[in-house]
Amino acid sequence: MTQKLAWVVSWGCQIILVLSPLIAAYLVIDIQAFASLAQQTLNLAIQWHGVTDVQWYTVWAATFAYFCVGLAGLYYLRKAFVNFARGELFNLANSRNLRLFSLFLLLQSLLKPLHIAILSLLLSWHHPPGQKVLSLILGSDEFTMLALAIIFWVLSDMLVKANALEEENKQFI
Repeated sequence: MTQKLAWVVSWGCQIILVLSPLIAAYLVIDIQAFASLAQQTLNLAIQWHGVTDVQWYTVWAATFAYFCVGLAGLYYLRKAFVNFARGELFNLANSRNLRLFSLFLLLQSLLKPLHIAILSLLLSWHHPPGQKVLSLILGSDEFTMLALAIIFWVLSDMLVKANALEEENKQFI
């Protein structure tokens, strides 16, 4: 059952890794669709009618860069789960992959408040003086991501120790 679940997770990661650039390409081509999506998801006090296409493209680029950090982490998570699905649980490659995933997750959790602040500045750039917006959001999602990054870091360390025990065990047999 664990191996089947690992295959599902690895394939899910692979699908996201393939579809994400395609969706990003579509959103940069149809910048108004991206603008509509951003307006629905961002809870910022912005005068949306004054945002220019150049601002939307800049916001798209900043969002894509932020999203690529998460995709890089997902790439390493996928590599670890492919190994898990093959029954390779305690090896150094899995430890390295989980450690890199945890680093990218940590980086993304630290970048999220900065990303929102940059978006709020970019989107309110043409507002009159005194009406520009600088929004800094720090919530439970960021703390959850930090906790998960730490948990995956610890798990990667446990895999190194389990690998050492497995190698030691093989020497006695």
